[in-house]
Amino acid sequence: MHRVQLHYTLSRDAGNALIRNPLPELLQAVAEQGSISGAARALDLSYRHVWGALKRWEEQLGGELIIWGKGQSAQLSEFGTKLLWAERQAQARLAPQIAALHADLERAFAVAFDPNAHVLTLYASHDDALVALRTHAAAQADAGALHLDIRFTGSVDAIRALNEGRCTLAGFHTVEHPAADSLTARTYKPLLQPGLHKIIGFAQRTQGLIVAPGNPLGLSSLADVARTSARFLNRPLGTGTRVLLDDLLAQAGVEAQAIRGYALNEPSHTAIAQAVAAGAADVGMGIEVAARARGLDFVPLVHERYHLACLKASLDQPATLALRNLLQTPEWLAQMATLPGYSPWQCGEVQAMNTVLPWWQFTRKKRTSEPRKKP
Repeated sequence: MHRVQLHYTLSRDAGNALIRNPLPELLQAVAEQGSISGAARALDLSYRHVWGALKRWEEQLGGELIIWGKGQSAQLSEFGTKLLWAERQAQARLAPQIAALHADLERAFAVAFDPNAHVLTLYASHDDALVALRTHAAAQADAGALHLDIRFTGSVDAIRALNEGRCTLAGFHTVEHPAADSLTARTYKPLLQPGLHKIIGFAQRTQGLIVAPGNPLGLSSLADVARTSARFLNRPLGTGTRVLLDDLLAQAGVEAQAIRGYALNEPSHTAIAQAVAAGAADVGMGIEVAARARGLDFVPLVHERYHLACLKASLDQPATLALRNLLQTPEWLAQMATLPGYSPWQCGEVQAMNTVLPWWQFTRKKRTSEPRKKP
């Protein structure tokens, strides 16, 4: 069975053809000119090139394309005629779809050739505000569009991707004042280093228990989840919400084994909310906006801050600067404030690491004065 592969070409002048294939072009030229030499002249190619190309196509496709009769002009074989007919039929039937695909490709690649446009790769813990920001950023074409290439992953994996050079920014979240001996501190301290990383403020959001409408089990805490044996859904290892949950359980004196379903997890806040809405679980940890979007109830447990981390070297690069400026616009701040459970927090501002991550404590060295020399 022969398969079709699609290719496209980037060029200053790629012509008007929506899809180009060299074989139908060769066959059409031979059919019109009646000879290989005529086809070569019409296509501005050498005789040797056209001859060799046709022979290679015959070998690849397993059939004769051209018939040469003694003293007669070259003609397409039945196989060659059918190939040319099939290409014309496909082009005619698929012209609207091909045109739309062509336009989409040109719009996408236009970003690469626009000096005022920027693309910023961001690995981040799942967050609805970032989804809204991506849409908002791409719409700001008048000021030079910023395109956010966001890959949602766990907070830990996001920072690792940053450190490995796979992204420019990493999105992660912590409680407002994580203790120096907390799991949060033990998790992030080895990954973020003063002098190497910078923290950009983004948002404050609320995390808590996503429950069915009316909160039928009357859950108000993690202790209630354990006491009622409610069916719980967790987030995977490496996610910021999993780190947060384990810290909250430790603070409440609740063992992980006491939570029914602690070992079960879903990949996002949205998936948690969907499972509760479908009755597959009674409760799960997540953000308020995910619960409200599905008509569920929400029990707030903690306010946390969502941070954007970058390497110091990329802080003032054009794409990062474009994002920092966009985050501080009144339009974006107003849009974020409409998201349930969200409020802007030092949006776009570079934060002192010992304030955001207080396990880093910096003390200034006292200057020692040199003893005066005796005259």
